[in-house]
Amino acid sequence: MPKKKPLSFDSIWGFDEIDGMMERFKMMDHFMSEALEQLEGREGPVFYGFSISIDNEGKPIVNEFGNVKPGLKGPELAEEIEPLVDVIDSKDAVKIYAELPGVEKGDIDLSATESSLTISVHGEKKRYHKEVDLPQKVNPDTAKATYKNGVLEVCVGKVVKRRGKQLKVE
Repeated sequence: MPKKKPLSFDSIWGFDEIDGMMERFKMMDHFMSEALEQLEGREGPVFYGFSISIDNEGKPIVNEFGNVKPGLKGPELAEEIEPLVDVIDSKDAVKIYAELPGVEKGDIDLSATESSLTISVHGEKKRYHKEVDLPQKVNPDTAKATYKNGVLEVCVGKVVKRRGKQLKVE
């Protein structure tokens, strides 16, 4: 039986993947500099950001958000803002948190399937849109959503795998 390689400090904290992340940050910085130059003089706010989280295997995940998107002729400014979203996979449910500042609760439209959640806001002042791929199959009928202080929280129960039942032949 092969000897298990001990965990190193670098592998625990993801430092062995820092070079790749730094390259991605440099690309994002270049993209934003180019975007700001090309979008100069256009009306409307420019939103761009990213969040970093760690997956179940300890690898970093970089998620971008905002309304600046890559286009065929360079960066484009979208009408809808892609909100910052966090997905938490717990034992029995999947929780989704979305930052939607300046939105009225009645302007939020949610749509769920077994594998995704779509968040749309078409308010007078703010427009948001995000399709979130869920890490596990969920039961959309169990979904509950609350909105408070600009943060939307959606909790959806996971699909319960049912065991077969022994049948008696009569």
